[in-house]
Amino acid sequence: MNFIDLHCDTATLLLESNEELKKNSFKIDIERLQQGEALAQFFAMYIDSHKVESSYAYCVAMLENFKKELEKNQDTISLCKNYDDLLMAQKEHKVGAFLTIEEGEALEGSLDKLHYFKEQGISLITLTWNHENALGYSNFEWRDQDKGLKQKGFEVVEEMNHLNMLIDVSHLSDAGFYDVITHSTAPIIATHSNSRAMTDHPRNLSDKMLKILADKGGITGINFFNNFLVDGELENKLQTSTLDEMIRHIKHIRYVAGIEVLGLGSDFDGIPNPVEIEDCSQMYKLSDLLLKNGFSFDEVEKIFYKNSLRVIGDVL
Repeated sequence: MNFIDLHCDTATLLLESNEELKKNSFKIDIERLQQGEALAQFFAMYIDSHKVESSYAYCVAMLENFKKELEKNQDTISLCKNYDDLLMAQKEHKVGAFLTIEEGEALEGSLDKLHYFKEQGISLITLTWNHENALGYSNFEWRDQDKGLKQKGFEVVEEMNHLNMLIDVSHLSDAGFYDVITHSTAPIIATHSNSRAMTDHPRNLSDKMLKILADKGGITGINFFNNFLVDGELENKLQTSTLDEMIRHIKHIRYVAGIEVLGLGSDFDGIPNPVEIEDCSQMYKLSDLLLKNGFSFDEVEKIFYKNSLRVIGDVL
């Protein structure tokens, strides 16, 4: 079954290694995307702003490196900036590649830099990562959940709406989530977040958040990180993420917010623990188990790509 994965950190690993996009030792490469029947993969330019001198410069370097990889493999993967680009990639039997930024500090508070990244093919920005930045606050810990967007954050939301860019609220504080979803004129997305009712972690979304996300036409991508999936405490940091845990979250999210709000956001190449879905070629393991758990074929298609395709069409 085709799938659209809304988040991975492969671009960062490619920058920091001598490996290539076509075939590598990571969880995502072109060969395995093809094997897994990927319709599109969202590739994040992930930045830890506390570990680099300039988030902007680091992001530019990563973006340039990744676009070279796309150029080398243009016969099998195609840069997509909008819905029509993805349809063309599908027609040409290529994997669609959407480029994103995971850490709004890459903008360094500049709308000019936002325009630059848009021109370079960035389609989505995750407003914060695990640190406070010029736009708002993180949900890395519970302490900042009541702090919303900063003034620059509101300005970036407005401009991203104007530029037809997807706004990602994974990693954003709860108050920031509500600021974005009430202020944005377009559907928003949580690229890699699960259900807080199922796993009580600040990175997950509450039932209330899931419902309003669904009401506004947005989606959340199921994250494969064990800490956001497990029922209770982790046995150890390298505990395997199981398919049953994913199904538990998906069932709950469908129950409280409907099937239309669900997507996939693996976080492959950004999470340290093993997963029963070992890499992007094995997404079929989840679709097969969803069908065995009473989900209809149409519902599984919505989770795997149709809901994401709808939001891409609505926003990009």
